[in-house]
Amino acid sequence: MTAVPPVAPQGTLLDLLELEEIDRDIYRADLVYPDQHALYGGQVAAQALMAAGRTVPADRTPHSLHSYFLRPGDANRPTVFRVERDRDGRSFSARRVVALQDGKVLFNLSCSFAVPEDGPDQQVDAVPVAEPPEGLPVSALPRLLSMESRLPSQPGAFESPWPVRFWARATLALPDDGLLHACALTYLSDIHTGVAALPGSEDRTATSIDHAVWFHRPVRLDDWVLMDLVPHSTAHGRGLYSGTVHHRAGVLVATLSQEVLYRLRRPAPTGGAAS
Repeated sequence: MTAVPPVAPQGTLLDLLELEEIDRDIYRADLVYPDQHALYGGQVAAQALMAAGRTVPADRTPHSLHSYFLRPGDANRPTVFRVERDRDGRSFSARRVVALQDGKVLFNLSCSFAVPEDGPDQQVDAVPVAEPPEGLPVSALPRLLSMESRLPSQPGAFESPWPVRFWARATLALPDDGLLHACALTYLSDIHTGVAALPGSEDRTATSIDHAVWFHRPVRLDDWVLMDLVPHSTAHGRGLYSGTVHHRAGVLVATLSQEVLYRLRRPAPTGGAAS
Protein backbone atom coordinates (compact mmCIF):
# COMPACT_ATOMS: atom_id res chain seq x y z
CA MET A 1 0.00 0.00 0.00
CA THR A 2 1.43 3.38 -1.02
CA ALA A 3 1.81 5.88 1.80
CA VAL A 4 -0.25 9.05 1.39
CA PRO A 5 1.57 12.26 2.38
CA PRO A 6 0.09 14.57 5.03
CA VAL A 7 -2.37 17.17 3.79
CA ALA A 8 -1.81 20.84 4.63
CA PRO A 9 -4.87 22.82 5.77
CA GLN A 10 -6.55 25.10 3.24
CA GLY A 11 -6.36 28.75 4.25
CA THR A 12 -3.68 30.77 5.99
CA LEU A 13 -1.96 30.81 9.35
CA LEU A 14 -4.16 33.76 10.29
CA ASP A 15 -7.27 31.71 9.47
CA LEU A 16 -5.98 28.90 11.66
CA LEU A 17 -5.48 31.24 14.63
CA GLU A 18 -8.87 32.92 14.23
CA LEU A 19 -11.08 31.51 17.01
CA GLU A 20 -14.82 31.96 17.43
CA GLU A 21 -15.94 32.90 20.96
CA ILE A 22 -19.01 30.74 21.61
CA ASP A 23 -19.38 31.54 25.35
CA ARG A 24 -17.33 33.13 28.10
CA ASP A 25 -13.87 31.47 28.06
CA ILE A 26 -15.02 28.92 25.43
CA TYR A 27 -13.66 29.17 21.89
CA ARG A 28 -13.92 27.11 18.71
CA ALA A 29 -11.44 26.67 15.88
CA ASP A 30 -13.57 26.24 12.78
CA LEU A 31 -10.82 25.65 10.19
CA VAL A 32 -11.19 22.02 9.05
CA TYR A 33 -9.62 20.07 6.21
CA PRO A 34 -9.49 16.47 4.98
CA ASP A 35 -6.51 14.55 6.37
CA GLN A 36 -6.13 10.84 7.07
CA HIS A 37 -3.51 11.64 9.72
CA ALA A 38 -4.21 12.77 13.28
CA LEU A 39 -4.56 16.51 13.85
CA TYR A 40 -1.13 18.18 13.96
CA GLY A 41 -0.17 18.80 17.58
CA GLY A 42 1.41 22.19 16.95
CA GLN A 43 -1.89 23.42 15.57
CA VAL A 44 -3.81 22.43 18.70
CA ALA A 45 -1.14 23.94 20.97
CA ALA A 46 -1.07 27.23 19.06
CA GLN A 47 -4.86 27.52 19.09
CA ALA A 48 -5.02 26.69 22.80
CA LEU A 49 -2.45 29.40 23.55
CA MET A 50 -4.47 31.86 21.47
CA ALA A 51 -7.62 30.98 23.42
CA ALA A 52 -5.80 31.54 26.72
CA GLY A 53 -4.35 34.81 25.48
CA ARG A 54 -7.81 36.11 24.62
CA THR A 55 -8.63 36.08 28.37
CA VAL A 56 -5.63 38.00 29.78
CA PRO A 57 -4.92 41.76 29.96
CA ALA A 58 -3.45 43.19 26.76
CA ASP A 59 -0.15 44.18 28.42
CA ARG A 60 0.78 40.51 29.12
CA THR A 61 2.40 38.14 26.66
CA PRO A 62 3.16 34.40 26.96
CA HIS A 63 6.38 33.44 28.72
CA SER A 64 5.86 29.66 29.01
CA LEU A 65 3.57 26.78 28.15
CA HIS A 66 3.45 23.13 29.21
CA SER A 67 1.16 20.65 27.50
CA TYR A 68 0.14 17.02 27.11
CA PHE A 69 -1.21 15.32 24.00
CA LEU A 70 -3.84 12.84 25.25
CA ARG A 71 -5.81 11.61 22.21
CA PRO A 72 -5.44 11.90 18.43
CA GLY A 73 -7.52 14.74 17.03
CA ASP A 74 -9.47 14.79 13.76
CA ALA A 75 -8.57 17.52 11.26
CA ASN A 76 -12.02 17.12 9.70
CA ARG A 77 -13.76 18.41 12.85
CA PRO A 78 -13.78 21.76 14.68
CA THR A 79 -11.95 21.82 18.02
CA VAL A 80 -13.39 23.49 21.13
CA PHE A 81 -11.11 25.15 23.72
CA ARG A 82 -12.21 25.73 27.31
CA VAL A 83 -10.12 28.18 29.34
CA GLU A 84 -9.77 28.20 33.13
CA ARG A 85 -8.61 31.50 34.68
CA ASP A 86 -6.41 30.24 37.51
CA ARG A 87 -4.97 33.56 38.63
CA ASP A 88 -4.38 37.17 37.62
CA GLY A 89 -1.66 38.77 39.73
CA ARG A 90 0.01 42.15 39.48
CA SER A 91 2.50 40.92 36.87
CA PHE A 92 1.49 37.37 35.89
CA SER A 93 -1.62 35.59 34.63
CA ALA A 94 -1.97 31.79 34.76
CA ARG A 95 -4.35 29.86 32.53
CA ARG A 96 -5.30 26.24 31.84
CA VAL A 97 -6.89 25.12 28.57
CA VAL A 98 -8.45 21.85 27.45
CA ALA A 99 -9.08 21.06 23.78
CA LEU A 100 -12.13 18.90 23.02
CA GLN A 101 -13.71 17.04 20.14
CA ASP A 102 -16.94 15.05 20.59
CA GLY A 103 -16.81 15.88 24.31
CA LYS A 104 -13.45 14.12 24.76
CA VAL A 105 -10.27 15.87 25.87
CA LEU A 106 -7.56 15.71 23.19
CA PHE A 107 -4.99 17.99 24.78
CA ASN A 108 -4.40 20.11 27.84
CA LEU A 109 -2.25 23.17 28.31
CA SER A 110 -0.96 25.18 31.26
CA CYS A 111 0.44 28.56 30.30
CA SER A 112 1.56 31.77 31.92
CA PHE A 113 1.62 35.37 30.74
CA ALA A 114 3.69 38.25 32.12
CA VAL A 115 4.12 41.99 31.90
CA PRO A 116 7.57 42.68 30.34
CA GLU A 117 10.05 44.03 32.88
CA ASP A 118 13.43 45.75 32.72
CA GLY A 119 16.43 43.72 33.90
CA PRO A 120 19.60 41.92 32.79
CA ASP A 121 19.48 40.56 29.23
CA GLN A 122 22.06 37.79 28.94
CA GLN A 123 22.53 34.93 26.50
CA VAL A 124 25.00 32.23 27.56
CA ASP A 125 25.17 29.52 24.88
CA ALA A 126 26.63 30.05 21.44
CA VAL A 127 24.31 30.29 18.44
CA PRO A 128 24.17 27.06 16.37
CA VAL A 129 26.30 27.32 13.26
CA ALA A 130 24.17 27.61 10.12
CA GLU A 131 24.53 29.19 6.72
CA PRO A 132 22.18 32.16 6.04
CA PRO A 133 18.80 31.04 4.68
CA GLU A 134 19.10 32.85 1.36
CA GLY A 135 20.07 30.41 -1.36
CA LEU A 136 19.75 27.26 0.78
CA PRO A 137 17.71 24.23 -0.37
CA VAL A 138 14.00 24.31 0.35
CA SER A 139 12.99 21.97 3.19
CA ALA A 140 9.40 20.72 3.27
CA LEU A 141 7.04 21.55 6.14
CA PRO A 142 4.21 19.33 4.88
CA ARG A 143 1.80 19.79 7.81
CA LEU A 144 2.08 23.56 8.08
CA LEU A 145 0.33 26.33 6.20
CA SER A 146 1.79 29.75 5.41
CA MET A 147 5.27 28.55 6.47
CA GLU A 148 8.45 27.93 4.50
CA SER A 149 11.79 26.39 5.44
CA ARG A 150 15.41 26.28 4.29
CA LEU A 151 17.92 23.55 5.10
CA PRO A 152 21.46 24.44 6.30
CA SER A 153 24.22 21.90 6.91
CA GLN A 154 23.19 19.36 9.52
CA PRO A 155 25.24 18.73 12.68
CA GLY A 156 27.26 15.49 12.74
CA ALA A 157 26.35 12.36 10.81
CA PHE A 158 22.84 12.75 9.49
CA GLU A 159 20.85 10.35 7.33
CA SER A 160 17.29 10.86 8.55
CA PRO A 161 14.64 12.39 6.28
CA TRP A 162 13.80 14.85 9.10
CA PRO A 163 16.18 17.77 9.68
CA VAL A 164 17.20 18.76 13.20
CA ARG A 165 18.49 22.22 12.22
CA PHE A 166 16.49 24.40 9.85
CA TRP A 167 15.35 27.93 9.07
CA ALA A 168 11.64 28.76 8.95
CA ARG A 169 9.35 31.75 8.59
CA ALA A 170 5.77 32.64 7.76
CA THR A 171 5.10 33.34 4.10
CA LEU A 172 2.66 36.18 4.78
CA ALA A 173 3.00 39.44 6.69
CA LEU A 174 1.77 39.04 10.25
CA PRO A 175 0.28 41.87 12.33
CA ASP A 176 2.26 43.52 15.10
CA ASP A 177 0.75 41.34 17.85
CA GLY A 178 3.02 39.62 20.40
CA LEU A 179 0.44 36.95 21.23
CA LEU A 180 -0.04 36.04 17.57
CA HIS A 181 3.71 35.70 16.97
CA ALA A 182 4.06 33.52 20.09
CA CYS A 183 1.24 31.32 18.75
CA ALA A 184 2.96 31.13 15.35
CA LEU A 185 6.18 30.04 17.06
CA THR A 186 4.23 27.42 19.01
CA TYR A 187 2.70 26.18 15.75
CA LEU A 188 6.19 25.73 14.32
CA SER A 189 7.73 24.27 17.49
CA ASP A 190 6.15 20.81 17.16
CA ILE A 191 7.36 20.15 13.61
CA HIS A 192 10.15 17.60 12.97
CA THR A 193 11.80 15.88 15.95
CA GLY A 194 15.13 15.97 17.74
CA VAL A 195 15.32 12.17 18.03
CA ALA A 196 15.80 12.12 14.24
CA ALA A 197 19.51 12.63 14.96
CA LEU A 198 19.73 9.19 16.62
CA PRO A 199 20.80 6.10 14.61
CA GLY A 200 17.85 3.96 13.54
CA SER A 201 15.28 6.67 14.25
CA GLU A 202 13.71 6.21 10.81
CA ASP A 203 12.40 2.82 12.00
CA ARG A 204 10.73 4.26 15.10
CA THR A 205 7.78 6.49 15.89
CA ALA A 206 8.26 10.03 17.16
CA THR A 207 4.73 10.91 18.28
CA SER A 208 4.43 13.84 20.69
CA ILE A 209 3.53 13.05 24.31
CA ASP A 210 4.23 16.32 26.06
CA HIS A 211 5.65 19.64 24.94
CA ALA A 212 6.96 22.78 26.62
CA VAL A 213 8.04 26.16 25.29
CA TRP A 214 9.69 29.09 27.08
CA PHE A 215 9.46 32.46 25.32
CA HIS A 216 12.51 34.53 26.22
CA ARG A 217 12.34 37.55 23.91
CA PRO A 218 9.89 39.00 21.38
CA VAL A 219 10.26 37.75 17.81
CA ARG A 220 8.50 38.16 14.50
CA LEU A 221 7.72 34.87 12.77
CA ASP A 222 7.42 36.55 9.38
CA ASP A 223 11.22 36.82 9.48
CA TRP A 224 13.63 33.88 9.50
CA VAL A 225 14.22 31.93 12.72
CA LEU A 226 16.65 29.06 13.19
CA MET A 227 15.38 25.96 15.00
CA ASP A 228 17.96 23.54 16.41
CA LEU A 229 16.88 20.22 17.98
CA VAL A 230 19.09 18.06 20.22
CA PRO A 231 18.28 14.55 21.54
CA HIS A 232 19.04 13.71 25.18
CA SER A 233 17.65 10.29 26.09
CA THR A 234 15.67 7.27 24.92
CA ALA A 235 14.34 4.69 27.38
CA HIS A 236 11.17 2.66 28.03
CA GLY A 237 9.70 3.49 24.63
CA ARG A 238 10.11 7.25 25.06
CA GLY A 239 12.59 9.81 23.76
CA LEU A 240 13.42 13.28 25.02
CA TYR A 241 14.88 16.19 23.08
CA SER A 242 15.25 19.92 23.56
CA GLY A 243 15.52 22.75 21.09
CA THR A 244 16.32 26.40 20.66
CA VAL A 245 14.86 29.04 18.39
CA HIS A 246 17.08 31.95 17.38
CA HIS A 247 16.31 35.04 15.37
CA ARG A 248 18.52 35.39 12.31
CA ALA A 249 20.51 38.08 14.18
CA GLY A 250 21.57 35.38 16.68
CA VAL A 251 19.18 36.32 19.49
CA LEU A 252 17.74 33.39 21.47
CA VAL A 253 13.98 33.87 21.39
CA ALA A 254 12.66 30.55 22.73
CA THR A 255 13.64 27.19 24.22
CA LEU A 256 11.54 24.06 23.84
CA SER A 257 11.51 20.52 25.18
CA GLN A 258 9.48 17.53 24.06
CA GLU A 259 9.01 13.88 25.00
CA VAL A 260 7.89 11.51 22.25
CA LEU A 261 6.88 7.91 21.87
CA TYR A 262 9.96 6.09 20.59
CA ARG A 263 8.78 2.64 19.59
CA LEU A 264 9.50 0.39 16.64
CA ARG A 265 7.05 1.16 13.86
CA ARG A 266 4.42 -1.45 13.21
CA PRO A 267 4.88 -3.17 9.84
CA ALA A 268 2.59 -1.87 7.11
CA PRO A 269 -0.36 -4.16 6.28
CA THR A 270 0.17 -6.43 3.27
CA GLY A 271 -2.27 -7.37 0.51
CA GLY A 272 -5.18 -5.42 -0.89
CA ALA A 273 -5.30 -2.90 -3.69
CA ALA A 274 -2.61 -0.26 -3.91
CA SER A 275 -3.67 3.33 -3.24
